[in-house]
Amino acid sequence: MLKGYIEDRVIELANYIIEKKTTVRAAAKKFGISKSTVHTVVN
Repeated sequence: MLKGYIEDRVIELANYIIEKKTTVRAAAKKFGISKSTVHTVVN
């Protein structure tokens, strides 16, 4: 169950960054997480 949530979060973040052509900083702000978390999730 948790694995599915994590996979969904990775896909959602990656799609947001790609579709909006935005920065990690902007994605972090949008999702209410830190820049470090964005890097960790999409790596």
